[in-house]
Amino acid sequence: MTDLGLMTYFLGIEVIQDNGGIFISQENYAKEVLKKFSMEDCHPTDTPVEYGTKLTKEGEVTSTVGTLNMLGLAKRVGARFLLTSTSEVYGDPSQHPQAETYWGNVNPIGVRSCYDEGKRTAETLTMDYHRGAQVEVRIARIFNTYGPRMSIDDGRVVSNFVAQALRKEPSTVYGDGKQTRSFQYVSDLVEGLIRLMEREHVGLFNLDNPREFTMLELANVVQETIDPNAKIEFRPNIKDGPHKRKPDITRAKELLGWELKISLRQGLPLMVSDFRKRIFGNHSDSTPSTTSTITEST
Repeated sequence: MTDLGLMTYFLGIEVIQDNGGIFISQENYAKEVLKKFSMEDCHPTDTPVEYGTKLTKEGEVTSTVGTLNMLGLAKRVGARFLLTSTSEVYGDPSQHPQAETYWGNVNPIGVRSCYDEGKRTAETLTMDYHRGAQVEVRIARIFNTYGPRMSIDDGRVVSNFVAQALRKEPSTVYGDGKQTRSFQYVSDLVEGLIRLMEREHVGLFNLDNPREFTMLELANVVQETIDPNAKIEFRPNIKDGPHKRKPDITRAKELLGWELKISLRQGLPLMVSDFRKRIFGNHSDSTPSTTSTITEST
């Protein structure tokens, strides 16, 4: 079967080649693709503000049914398969830092479990297809990624702090602010994913920053970057929130030759510039931003 035939067969849409170009019928394109893969009820990965809502179901379906469908497609066409997983599979870890061999400490029935268990199931399916169907698979466990074009109000901590500081609102810190997370700039992640797909290493790889930050440290970096006078507002801690997250990236460094190039203080101003444009449009906020020149190790 030709490549065009494969596209028509698997996607269930009209694919036409004319004068060396490939044209796909635009009418109901997305709807037909989703129908073919039985994902019409799916929703993109749940964001923190969506935990505990009706959207959690869609997140689970995406992680399980969506992954299963794409693994089946990879098997049929002989494709190499990449699953972008998450540090949430480690839950609230008792091992620190977290290596890929750590099995995790996850509450299977908590408010965050829709995402945690969905991704754990996706990893299981991925490795089952490798063992049982010889599909070439790669799994990237991503911790916290930030950068331009993130959703402004998705509830993730970096976008929260940046948007709040730009709007002259207090930075919302849950609990005592001593919880730790790791943050990587999006271009570093993309480089890691490309290397993962190009190398001949099956299985799990942590891809993130091996330096951890407390939430108060992150809030202070955002203050330095946007508004040194920004306030911090403490609220009750979120249920089942992990206390510590820090990846062991030894495997990625040794097998992929990958590690971070952009520090938090280098990458954050790029995200701030994008958020400022989208929040204020052509109107600048009244207080000019300040960019820290301090460079941290990553």
